[in-house]
Amino acid sequence: VQLQASGGGLVQAGGSLRLSCVASGRTLSNYGMGWFRQAPGKEREFVVGISRSGSSTSYADSVKGRFTISRDNAKNTVFLQMNSLKPEDTATYYCAADGLTGYFATSRFERQYEYWGQGTLVTVSS
Repeated sequence: VQLQASGGGLVQAGGSLRLSCVASGRTLSNYGMGWFRQAPGKEREFVVGISRSGSSTSYADSVKGRFTISRDNAKNTVFLQMNSLKPEDTATYYCAADGLTGYFATSRFERQYEYWGQGTLVTVSS
């Protein structure tokens, strides 16, 4: 499956952005989906995941209450709504597809994600 992430950009602190990740090649409903991010000079980290069923989500503590993941299987698209953005949210955001974890579960581990998008840069100014 090929993943194309978009929606990044420059925003002021407190602002919002919505990232999209469009899948092609295979049906998105066969995969759990996740967003990870990598800030300059730091390791890539888990942000949020959603199960194949769509019924389970998991958030990193740093984004809980501010970010929301959703999926539209009919459009083969996953969204990440980011509100109340902070300068520390500045990073390249990657979407990824997980075909290994159970139908109702999510994973925070990169090794579970088989396919990755190219990343979209989010810059939050103070």
